[in-house]
Amino acid sequence: MKTAVVTDSTAYIPKELREKHNIRMIPLSVIFGNESYREEMDITAAQFYEELKTRDLPTTSQPPTGQFVELFEELGKEYDAVITVHLSSGISGTYQGAVAAAEMAEGVKVYPFDSEISCMPQGFYALEAAELAAEGRPAEEIMARLEEMKQSMRAYIMVDDLSHLQRGGRLSGAQAFIGSLLKVKPILHFVDKKIEPFEKVRTNKKALNRVAELLAADASSGGEYRAVVIHANCEEIAREWKAELEAQLPSVEFMLSYFGPVVGTHLGEGSLGLGWYKK
Repeated sequence: MKTAVVTDSTAYIPKELREKHNIRMIPLSVIFGNESYREEMDITAAQFYEELKTRDLPTTSQPPTGQFVELFEELGKEYDAVITVHLSSGISGTYQGAVAAAEMAEGVKVYPFDSEISCMPQGFYALEAAELAAEGRPAEEIMARLEEMKQSMRAYIMVDDLSHLQRGGRLSGAQAFIGSLLKVKPILHFVDKKIEPFEKVRTNKKALNRVAELLAADASSGGEYRAVVIHANCEEIAREWKAELEAQLPSVEFMLSYFGPVVGTHLGEGSLGLGWYKK
């Protein structure tokens, strides 16, 4: 059985890695005024953060359903099935768009997967699916493995300013107000597909240490773990943190990634994240 793998741009899988694993990508967009840019195609993360210095915060939009249908049907000419992995349905309608397109697409069986998360943790699902597809595993078996991964998948986000999440409706106004009033550094995570506060600490350093403790606790339970440090235009800080984590947890495999334009719009520059799962 030949299975194709699709994801959306918010997985932020580097182009060379997508090409290596034959993963197709559907872009979301950021909109500055009347100008729309497809992330990872028309605008890079670096260009986006540069634009933010002189322009108002953009809005974001999900891919048109027709774009999904077109891609699914094109893949159907070569593949028996398509697994399409998307950011959490609790913060975007992209997954629902893929579900609608799956019902409309002719000549191919499409399996939409709600990662219930975003960024490189979402990318981990797509990479796992692609590796299993390359081995010729049936789509149902791959989907079962992705569901199994959810049991160990974790992601924590530390933001400098809650106002972006509040404005975009990804976090309630009351929560954002309390955070700014107390000058705390909130640690956020995904609960039931949405972004919710996890804990509040007083400094960035304490936030980083707390999240590192959570990873260490999981890693100590046994098994092999893969983790990713994610940054919003603060790569040097992220690299330093990654080096610290690698020294503390030599048994964990680490990589570095970034919050691109769409997710960066909602989190703001300077945000950091740490995600992981059991291999």
